[in-house]
This record gives sequence, C-alpha cells and structure tokens, in this order.
Amino acid sequence: MNITFKAFVASALMATFVLSGVAPITAHAASKKSSKIEVSGWIPYWRTEAGTRDAGKNLSLMTEVNPFSYTVRADGSLTDAMKVGGSDWQKLFKDARKKKVLVVPTIMWSDTNAIHNVLSNPVTRTAHIEGIVKAVNDNDFDGIDIDYEGKKAETRVHFSAFLEELKDALGRDKLHCTIEARMPLSARFSGTPPANIEYANDLKEVNRHCDRVRIMTYDQQTADLELNKVARDAKEIYAPVADVKWVEKVVEYMGQDIDKKKMVLGIPTYGYIYQIMPNTSGTGYSYIKTEVFNPGYGTQIAKQYGITPERNRAGELSLSYVPKDQVSTLPNQKELARLAPKGTTSARLASAGALALAKNTGQQAPVTYLTWSDAGAIKQKVDLAKKLKLAGVAVFKIDGGSDPKMWRALR
Repeated sequence: MNITFKAFVASALMATFVLSGVAPITAHAASKKSSKIEVSGWIPYWRTEAGTRDAGKNLSLMTEVNPFSYTVRADGSLTDAMKVGGSDWQKLFKDARKKKVLVVPTIMWSDTNAIHNVLSNPVTRTAHIEGIVKAVNDNDFDGIDIDYEGKKAETRVHFSAFLEELKDALGRDKLHCTIEARMPLSARFSGTPPANIEYANDLKEVNRHCDRVRIMTYDQQTADLELNKVARDAKEIYAPVADVKWVEKVVEYMGQDIDKKKMVLGIPTYGYIYQIMPNTSGTGYSYIKTEVFNPGYGTQIAKQYGITPERNRAGELSLSYVPKDQVSTLPNQKELARLAPKGTTSARLASAGALALAKNTGQQAPVTYLTWSDAGAIKQKVDLAKKLKLAGVAVFKIDGGSDPKMWRALR
C-alpha cells in the first residue's frame, strides 16, 4: 500500500502555476553549517529561470540544491527534462560549487508498471543504474536523489536491491532517497486495521542504503482521520497541505525504522484551493480540491475581497470567500457573512455563514477555501526538524513563487 505525493503535485503545479552513527554529507558542508540543520530544496525544470535565480540568490543559506530534473522512460533510460546544459543551470552549478553547496539532482519516476518491470529484471536494473551513474559522472554531480513513487508492494524487494546496487555503483557520491510519508495505522483506519498491510518501501532497507532519507511530509489533506475528527468536532475547516502536528506524527512513526540523523523533512511552499460544502446538518464540510497555487495568489485574493488571512489549526494561512462570479442563485459573500456568528473573523465569515445556513435551513451553499504554506508555516517545520534533531529540511519547491520571507524562516 502506497500513497503518491509529489507525482500529483508536480503535474498539478505544471498545469496551474501561471500567475528529499551517520557520516556527514561532506566534510566542508559539516564544518560550514555545524550549528545548523541542512537546508536543501527542489528546483522544478518547468520553472528553470525563476527557480535557479531564487536558489542562486540564497546559496549562502543552503547545504544542497536539487534540480527536479530527470524523468525515466519505460525502458529505464533517463530523460534530461531540465536540459542540464542550459545556461541557467550551469550558472547555478558553478555558483553552488564556489560556495561548497552540493548539487544533487532528482530522478522522478511514477510509472508504476514500468518501475516494477525495470527493477525486477536484473539486466534492465543494471542498465538503469549504469545510466544514473553516467549522468552523475558526466555532470560532476555530488550524487543523485531517487524519487520513485506509486510503486507496487511487490516491487519492494526489487527497489531495495536497486538501492543497494546503486549505492555500490555510486562509490563516494551521495545517494539520497525521497519517499512518501507513512502514518500510524490508528490515523489511517477508524476501526481495526487490515491484518496484512504491505508497503512499497522497506524503510529499514531505505535507511541502510541511503545517505539521506527525505520524507514527503506534505499533501496531507484529509488523510489523518484522528486530526480530521478533532477539527470536525470543533466545526473547523481542515484539509491542510501539512499540519505540523501531522508532520511530527509521521516523523516519530517513521523514525522507528529510519535514523533521524539521516532524515530530511520535506516542507511545502504552496497551497490548495478547495470548494467546500457544509453538510445539511451543519456539523461539517465536504471538500473538493480544485487547484494548486503559490502564496502570492492567496495574498491577492485576500486584498481583492478585503479579508485578513488567519493562521489555522494546521499552522497555515487560510481564508474562505464566495467568488464574485459565482451563480447569482446561490448565497453571495455578503449574505453568508450576515449569517455568521457575531465576532467571526473575516477569514471565516463565508464558511461560518454557510455552516449556519445549513444548520438552520438545510440549504447548502458552496464556498471557496484557500490554505497555504507561508513563511510562518515553514518556520514551524524548521523548528520541528531542529527539535527532533533531524538532518535537515528540503523545500518543495524553489521556483520564485514561494513566500519571499521563506528564506528568513530557513535560517
């Protein structure tokens, strides 16, 4: 059983952004940042110019940069999606090396069947490994980050073999592994969990072979049933990108098999737009996720509608509103605001009014809800990584669209 995170986020981001006793990574990186956690981040190839520029201006804060760069064909051969020879990338790599910042690109692969077919066959697995090592050597990278998502449970033993063989083939170069978050069973099942749950990642094997294990602690949404219930009982909207309480729960659970000194906390820099609908009893909401957005969009909407975003129970900024172009037969922002309990904050007027309407009349009124990871939410995750004594943090993504104050939060 496996949950795919970044594969969905990557495709969604490409479609909607208009507007990853442990030895240190390297001697120089350890000495340079001995009093701080490591800081890294993924730079998406579809935002090369803005991403490399943003990362380049902040290299002094970073231990490592991760071009979100290579994809994989069905036969296991690599595709250079980022066009590594481009001037933007080459300038970033040159500047990074001057500042002794590691360059470790990511290979992203989410074709479930192709991953299994290639890794389960020793011949194609070896050829795949040779292609990876060649890319590292040809470009003088400091290692590679493996981000293979959506794998079958039956692929687990082959993926472990792949990591062991790749680590040997890389020699002194680094092997980083980006894997999905895993929650305690009590958070995933309301009753008795299934007897025989199988996962696609053998965490002990991942820990054994990977120099850094980067946990995708984002895209939580409504996955944690325990935290959902707490919010529902409080009659609050709850579908976060990543609640800091959920992140800590994931880290402590996965920390049973993964050395925290190897663990890197994945931190989102984006948000989600939902259409929410109160149920007819007025006791909760249903959610339809519609888009991904960068923080600037949230600020723009807040200004347009005269709303002050508020920090929700997940630690993210959020607001609710009724779009001005919503069909006229439905309650508008002003109508719902009038129904909201006295003293309701501007960020919650629309959602609280819709809930009151449903409770009093059984009528359902849709509301748009935004929740996003700003610098404050990012700082909470950085503080958590320090508290739990993790190796570091990795932000997804660096593309020029995150909260400008993010870099201060990463110090």
